[in-house]
Amino acid sequence: MNDVMSVIFASDNENKLNELTIHRTTASLPFCGRYRLIDFTLSNLVNSGITQIGIVTRSNYSSLMDHIRMGRDWDLNRKNSGLSVFPPFVLNSSREMYKGKIEALHSIQDFIRRANEDYVLLTNSNIAMNIDFEKVYDAHIESGADVTMLVYRASTNTSRRLVVDMDKDNRIIDMFISETAEARERTIGLNVYMMKKDILMNLVEHAYARGFFDFEKDILTKQLNELFIKAYKVDGYAAIIDDVRSYYRESMNLLNSEARNKLFYGEGVIYTKVKDSVPTIYRNSASVKNSLIADGCEINGIVENSVLFRGVKVESGAEVRNSIVMESGHIMSGSTLNYAITDKDVTVRANRNISGYESYPVVIAKGKIV
Repeated sequence: MNDVMSVIFASDNENKLNELTIHRTTASLPFCGRYRLIDFTLSNLVNSGITQIGIVTRSNYSSLMDHIRMGRDWDLNRKNSGLSVFPPFVLNSSREMYKGKIEALHSIQDFIRRANEDYVLLTNSNIAMNIDFEKVYDAHIESGADVTMLVYRASTNTSRRLVVDMDKDNRIIDMFISETAEARERTIGLNVYMMKKDILMNLVEHAYARGFFDFEKDILTKQLNELFIKAYKVDGYAAIIDDVRSYYRESMNLLNSEARNKLFYGEGVIYTKVKDSVPTIYRNSASVKNSLIADGCEINGIVENSVLFRGVKVESGAEVRNSIVMESGHIMSGSTLNYAITDKDVTVRANRNISGYESYPVVIAKGKIV
């Protein structure tokens, strides 16, 4: 698919992810044992033949740079096209970091305009799904829409979801940003858009000149009647990770084999940074049930309904239940974790009891000793 380029926004709603994004951007947030959130977006793009990709960063992006390594693991370290990473921009007029997507897009307009492709795919990096964007492109061309927006059915169980209403032809006739969480299912925008490059830049120029910065609120919502916005329904697994509860909920959801198969064995392969780790060791005292265990772990204790990243050690007599233990975590003997998320390099000393709730898991920041 040589006629589509992509711009990925590496940061979104990081203030709602609290301790999980103190030292990293949303794009590099570890997910599902051995992946980062940006892996899903990059893999979907490459599998769809989109190789001209710009990544817009905002803060704490050193871990992202270390992870993507110029895109070698996604076959994006190319002489032509490939990855372009844009650091936080300081706008000449105000000398401030960009406030939203409109300012960011205005800042990289030369990159977008110089690209050979006629169409652009805008996407956040906090979306876990497996999709063929070539089908989205074909549907966009066939419909004649100004903008094609990817949507899915889900409950608005966290605030600031973009809720849309459609007519019988899937044209979007209303949209609003939810301010409160609700259990009922709605049609929700995935913050992924395809449109012609010229249309995008005209919209950005118009909005930027008026001091707007929020792409969804200040462009799509305000110009809904002028723009032909078509919905593209995503039927497989799709999830937006934008706060601690959604991160925990979707991580636990992938313990279900059906959801996991939809995500990892859908339209294409999900790639990630390769690490030559040794296999996980299960000692005689280990008991593991319904869990995702990455390579390089050493399990001596009990692990149930949990996700363990690379290099985690669970000592004999330790219990890890309904929890997420990120890379190089160490759970010492006699300790219990229940409904907890421990970030990278966290050590839980012997005979500690850490327990949260399913709706509010305890989060322990990177490198802490508890």
